[in-house]
Amino acid sequence: MLKIGIIGLGDISAIHLNTIETNSNVKLVAACDIDKALQAKVPNALFFTDFEDMLEEVELDCVHICLPHHLHVSVTAACVEKGIHVLQEKPLSINAKEGLKLIQLEQKNPDTKICVCFQNRFNDTFQTLQQIVKSNKFGDIIGIKGIVNWFRPKSYYTDKPWRGKLDTAGGGVLINQAIHTLDLIQLLCSPVDTLKGNVSQLLDYHIEVEDTASAHIKFKNGANGMFFATNANFGNSSIELQVIFKNEKFTIKDNILTRVNKEGYKIHIIEDKKLPGTKSYYGPSHGKLINQFYESIYENTQNYVHVNDALPSIAIIDAIQKSSQTNETIHFTSV
Repeated sequence: MLKIGIIGLGDISAIHLNTIETNSNVKLVAACDIDKALQAKVPNALFFTDFEDMLEEVELDCVHICLPHHLHVSVTAACVEKGIHVLQEKPLSINAKEGLKLIQLEQKNPDTKICVCFQNRFNDTFQTLQQIVKSNKFGDIIGIKGIVNWFRPKSYYTDKPWRGKLDTAGGGVLINQAIHTLDLIQLLCSPVDTLKGNVSQLLDYHIEVEDTASAHIKFKNGANGMFFATNANFGNSSIELQVIFKNEKFTIKDNILTRVNKEGYKIHIIEDKKLPGTKSYYGPSHGKLINQFYESIYENTQNYVHVNDALPSIAIIDAIQKSSQTNETIHFTSV
């Protein structure tokens, strides 16, 4: 049985704890958070307020890291250097330069696995769409669109001030909410060639990070991409991901994949399973990703989302921010 620890017991931890509790092959033995009141969330685990004490005193096989973004790299490094596998919430890091440190760490510790939580890769709708794209049945992608129209109240930032600061969050809607959509876009298309982007603040929250972002992306295969994300909507609308071929159009919206052909007929293909008791915008596939990572530890396989897999979305965010600062088109280079 794998002995599991968790560091950080904020909002996202609930979905990790639920998966741990429902997997009979693992056991939560230790948890850490600076807020002692959160011990109530993990009544059957040893509780710590200092993660270094936890790593020193408890024998662990895997640690879930659910911390503010700027702590991801340092805490992941501390675990890996003790030979403990890591399941890290997104983002990989606050920027691509920081992310490269985790690639170097992984190379130095090849027997210790680092998985990054991009759970929407495991949604049935996306995996079906990915298979359609790979089949080349409809030819090459000529266009792709990603839209994230959400809302976050001012309290989202005042209750947890790290979310509104560049040095602790690395960005706003791009890195906190829309990073999953950027990850899926770059998975479906060939590498980015150039992009021009813009970040702004539509809400008067007096924060450092953007609440709205947009980008026009050109891919090396000739496809054009349009991306828009905001936290200034009236509520959380469904994410939309659309892939356009010459005569066919495929769209994921409301967790349903549909197809519209050249005659204009709309066909329902597949719908994602619901995950009761969680925030719907997290997506339904945390459990799939987490349990697959546990299997990769048991069976010593490489079947999980690696650090290298998680780096492109961070590099795209860096490029959008840089383009907005300079008002220039960025010629994208892989990191």
